[in-house]
Parts: sequence; structure tokens; C-alpha cells
Amino acid sequence: MNIIGPDALLFGVDDVAACAQYLSDYGLTPVGVDSRGGRFEALDGSAIVIAHKDDPTLPPAMATASMLRKTVYGVTDEATLGSIAEELSGDREVVRLADGSIEAVDDMGFVLGFQVSRRRPLDLPAEAINAPGAPAGRPANALGVDEAAPALPRTLSHVVYFVPDTARAEAFYQRLGFVCTDRLLGAGPFLRPAGSADHHALFMIQTPPFMKGCEHFAFHMGGPTEVMQAGTRFVSKGYQPFWGPGRHKMGSNWFWYFNSPLGCHVEYDADMDTHDESWSARAVPMDADASQLFLFAPRDKWAPGGPPPGAGGAGERH
Repeated sequence: MNIIGPDALLFGVDDVAACAQYLSDYGLTPVGVDSRGGRFEALDGSAIVIAHKDDPTLPPAMATASMLRKTVYGVTDEATLGSIAEELSGDREVVRLADGSIEAVDDMGFVLGFQVSRRRPLDLPAEAINAPGAPAGRPANALGVDEAAPALPRTLSHVVYFVPDTARAEAFYQRLGFVCTDRLLGAGPFLRPAGSADHHALFMIQTPPFMKGCEHFAFHMGGPTEVMQAGTRFVSKGYQPFWGPGRHKMGSNWFWYFNSPLGCHVEYDADMDTHDESWSARAVPMDADASQLFLFAPRDKWAPGGPPPGAGGAGERH
């Protein structure tokens, strides 16, 4: 089944205004947004959609603190939609909505939507580098740093769930053509849908039932410099980093996570591994060494000639 990845995530939130400001400052474009909520799009049209938690049009909330109400996956064509509906209708209700999408609930209670993907094609350069021994990634006099350069989310990369039974949850997504690319033992599987080469569109972490919900979502950036530039701008607006910046081992993606008013963390990421059917999944115990290759600790800016960071009143940001 040619599922591409998440087209949109729908949240029912406590504070619509705070979430709208957050998503705009993160770099998403408001579309049809008013005091009741609306859509916040990446460059390809994949999006976060918010509404107040009491909005009657939302799917039901989970019996936990999670604000995520629905994950909408994009698929390649109507035939795939039909295949998904046929597969799932054997043991659960599948509803065809007015917009042509279908809706069902997975084995952990997450509401899912499936639609022919509405992502717009992107034609943008990736970050270019120069390295000894390799052809120049940038021609002479083309600068690698532009303080005014936009650093905007390109596409919705992945979502991470807390679930009480990763084995059962994984089996459900295997029915839809997801395959495990890697596994953190004691945590859970990274899953890649058939319509994408990305290392994962879904990662699930074993937790007690009361924690069930969305741990974080991420958008792909154009490269590690964009992760650092967007994250630095986000910090300057007063948002609190949660983890990073750094680089993961599983997936190899650069990351920078932030706290958010959406009841989950939000990540910038870049340069994720891609895989095909010849890849053999790794399985390693879950610990900090398995999760990150390296991790930076942001500090106040420093220039040669001044006191070193941490001295004379300078220190780490919190």
C-alpha cells in the first residue's frame, strides 16, 4: 500500500492563540486561520491543523493528556485508498468522509485519516558544502552563510507516539505496508511506509497507558544549517529547547526539539537516511548512546577577546 507519510496532524488545544503564534514562529504558514484555529502549512502543503479542544467537529479526545486528535496520511492514489479501506473494514469501522478521505481508528486508539496526498511538489536546492577531495558544492564566491536566508519547514517528516503495547501497534501498521527500519529495544520500532524512502514516518515508544499520545512531530528542513538557523531564531523568540541540537544515530537526522503548547514536543530535522527493501533493520538497546551521535549545548554568543562562555555573567540558556 503506497502510503507516503503524514499529510497533516490535527490537534484539539487549550489555547488556540498561543498555538497559532507558536506554529507561525516555528515557520509554518497560516492558511484560513482565525480565532477558532486553522491550518499551518510547510512549503509542500503538509500541515498542522488546530482547533479548540471543545470544537464539536474534532474527533474524540483520548482519555489521556494528549492533544493529538487525528493523523492524516497521504497516499499515492485512489486505488491505495480502496486497498486500505478493504484491509481495515474486516475488523473495524471505516468511514468515507465528504472530502473523499477515509477514517478509521488503529489498535491503540489513534484516529487515522487517509487521503490522496495533497502535498505540492518541491523543487528546492539542498544545503551545499565544500569539502577537500570532493567537487565543490558551491562555486567560487558563493557564500555558505546568509544571515537573512529563510529557514522554513519543507515537509512534515514524522510523528512519534507513546503507546502501551508496541508489538500490537506495530502489527497493525504492518497490515498497511509499514516496515521496521530499526528498533530501539525497550522503546519501540521506527516504521517506514511503502510510499516513502525516509528512515521513518512513525516511531512508537512503549509507555504506561496513561501516557498514550503524541510525544513529538517533526518537519524536514533543507539541511543542518537550516536546523541551526531556524532553531536559533526560535530560541531568540523565547521558546524553550527540550533536546538538541544534535544528530541521531537511528535515521542519522540532525535534530532540535522544543517544548510547545500543543501538549507535545516539536522538532526541526534534516538529512534523514533513506532506505529500500535491501536494508536490514538494526536492533539496539535503548539508551542515550543509541539515541544520539552527538549533542550540542547552546550557550550565549561569544567572540575572541571576550570572557569565555560561562564566565563574567555568560552562561547556558535554559
